Amino acid sequence: MDRLEHIFALQERFDSDLARRRQLPEYSPAEWIQKEVLAMVAELAELLEEVNFKWWKNPHPLDHEAIKGELVDILHFLVSTCLKAGISADEFYQGYLTKNQENFHRQQGLTGCKEYAATREV
Repeated sequence: MDRLEHIFALQERFDSDLARRRQLPEYSPAEWIQKEVLAMVAELAELLEEVNFKWWKNPHPLDHEAIKGELVDILHFLVSTCLKAGISADEFYQGYLTKNQENFHRQQGLTGCKEYAATREV
């Protein structure tokens, strides 16, 4: 089992345990996805707090452990969303590979989407 598959398996086990312990109702996949996305938005807001996005306040030193913790929280909800949507670790990985290649092609001006093409080579 690779690391991504392991993460998916751990999250599936956690989600099942949580639903049982908290006696959660049977939500539809759409309702679950809505809840997971809202949780990710909340975690993203917590991450923003860690990186001094409020220009009107005095900045604080970056806490890399707190940043890592928020990113891991986001990953938990992202993987849980994949599970609720019926997306496996392999499907997610393959989707990432496809989108990564598409993004490179866009930036290289190799698609019909000229608005993505970089104006200069790096």
